[in-house]
Amino acid sequence: MMAGIRQVLIISSPRDLESFSVLLGDGSQFGMEIHFAIQEQPKGLAQALTIAEDFLCGEASMLILGDNLFHGDGLGFGIDEKLPSIGCHIFVYEVSTPSQYGVLTIDEKSRPIHIEEKPVNPRSNLAITGLYFFDSRASAFSKEIRPSSRGELEITDLIQKYLDRDELTFTVLSHGSAWLDTGNSNSLHDASTYVRVLEERTNLKIACPEEIAWRQGWISAQELLNLASNLGNNSYSEYLRSLYSKKF
Repeated sequence: MMAGIRQVLIISSPRDLESFSVLLGDGSQFGMEIHFAIQEQPKGLAQALTIAEDFLCGEASMLILGDNLFHGDGLGFGIDEKLPSIGCHIFVYEVSTPSQYGVLTIDEKSRPIHIEEKPVNPRSNLAITGLYFFDSRASAFSKEIRPSSRGELEITDLIQKYLDRDELTFTVLSHGSAWLDTGNSNSLHDASTYVRVLEERTNLKIACPEEIAWRQGWISAQELLNLASNLGNNSYSEYLRSLYSKKF
């Protein structure tokens, strides 16, 4: 939303998709369009681009993993200014355990030269995060990918196609930003604690869709207040009301 994206496709398993639909609806309350699609089996991240082919209609897109949390410098309004008009753009983060991730290697001129999925002996510590930009060819490229030894269509193989064409660019997320994976109970707890501490200390909400929609001008102040009223009397609805009263 902060990148100005108003058309969203949520891809999930048959078991979980209904929960997302009940939670988010069609997105019209946020001035958006939210659609849903099923991934019948977990056959890899790159499969998302083939599932989304009709939705994308030949347009460029951003892909974000549902179990990743991004917050901090360079990840809010204006993120779209980093994106190229053609090719693939990835966001990488320096980590201490790169063998657990897809890894980007760059040369002495900071040009991307190598991509590898969970290498035993990593060439760099630049982990590829779960946030990607792809141009209009991504769905077609994804159809060309063969399953890996894990039986999945690897996202790194899709990125490699752009690297082979010298059409891969990247942003190194600063140390002032946070990238948290919530794929297991411990990391979910870490992310929850991170959000709670920041919200309590700043009295601001992280990733509040109603607030973002209002600040983007997608909904009016009255619509913001109506959304707050629909949520009843609680700290979240009070926060939404405070936005209007403070007008900041």
